[in-house]
Amino acid sequence: MSVQLNHTIIHSRDNRESAEFLAHILGLEVGAEWGPFVPVETANGVTLDFATVPAESISVQHYAFLISEAEFDASFERIRAGGVPYFADPHGKHPGEINHNDGGRGVYFLDPAGHGMEIITRPYGYQPDSAE
Repeated sequence: MSVQLNHTIIHSRDNRESAEFLAHILGLEVGAEWGPFVPVETANGVTLDFATVPAESISVQHYAFLISEAEFDASFERIRAGGVPYFADPHGKHPGEINHNDGGRGVYFLDPAGHGMEIITRPYGYQPDSAE
């Protein structure tokens, strides 16, 4: 079997709030609560298990999601409609903008626990084939 990421635990102030926030932005479903976790599964089978922990225990992390152009349009519209601040860069120096890195589109935003979330339509270092 090849190595695959199966799941990761994301610390949050409120597991349900964080799971529902991300699922809404990405157009995904929130799974059934299992023990201390509220899961959100991505299309490639990786599960993000949100767990409530004390705020002082949260180490801010970064999560990037590769999505299609159509999914970007829908997700970006949900970000804007929800009044979620967004940035073209991970340091927040370009508020209210998206980027066009690697020939695609990308945007950064924070989840309710302060984790840096990113949606991109091209992977970093993307080089189009001559057939495209």
